Amino acid sequence: MAPKWRELADRFAEQIKSGKYPPGAQLPQIRKLVEDGEGSKETVHKAYKALEAEGLVTSTRGHGTVVRPRAPLKRLGIARYDKAKWRDGDEVAFIADRVASGRAYKRNEQTQTVSRVQADSLVAEGLGVPVGSEVYARARLVKEGAQPTHTLTSYYRPEHVEGTRIVDPTPGPAGRGGGYRVLYDAGYEIDHMREALFARIPTADEVQLLQLPAGEPVVELHRTTYTADGTVVEFAVGIHSASRFAWEYDFKVPDSAQDRKGQE
Repeated sequence: MAPKWRELADRFAEQIKSGKYPPGAQLPQIRKLVEDGEGSKETVHKAYKALEAEGLVTSTRGHGTVVRPRAPLKRLGIARYDKAKWRDGDEVAFIADRVASGRAYKRNEQTQTVSRVQADSLVAEGLGVPVGSEVYARARLVKEGAQPTHTLTSYYRPEHVEGTRIVDPTPGPAGRGGGYRVLYDAGYEIDHMREALFARIPTADEVQLLQLPAGEPVVELHRTTYTADGTVVEFAVGIHSASRFAWEYDFKVPDSAQDRKGQE
């Protein structure tokens, strides 16, 4: 006979899979289940920890136990930056990911703070400015409904963005087409990017901000954005919940030997 905590975990697992508790729904508080006679505090706690270990829920202090999304968001890689999306339309990068994943979105699911800060060594190297230079930091938190998915902080040289919508802290993208459209209108059309990705253990602040389950890593993104003449117009650092994204890249396979032949 299975222990009581296992029976309770199996019952909740079935209710989650049947849709009684949809993604983003909060399971009853431990105290409430104890009061309802579902078992001791230890029993309910063990049941919830089992659900968390099975990837069905996340449990964080202050947010309770919440059902996880059934499938990760599809992060489109280079296709998310297609100029036709933001130059000719209003599909900024985080919205492009939602559209590709068949998921709903609201523009105000991106919130932000904007400030002038002194560039540390990472930002200085990314933007190509001296350490300690004043730069703009546009820090965004993106959510899917009530669930945070990632943070993204973009850094800019003041002369590129002063007085533009990029430095407006209003929630949502920086107007129609977002930040890249703002740069485009200012004469800084983006041409190419470099992205670096690596996984690491989150900090305590990141665990709380992204409502991460115990033991989940984050994927850190460093993005450098250039104009055609090589001017860096944005350096960005993103922190992504590892389980909430599936990274997808589609690109032409290079053939450097053929390229050299063509140049002869």
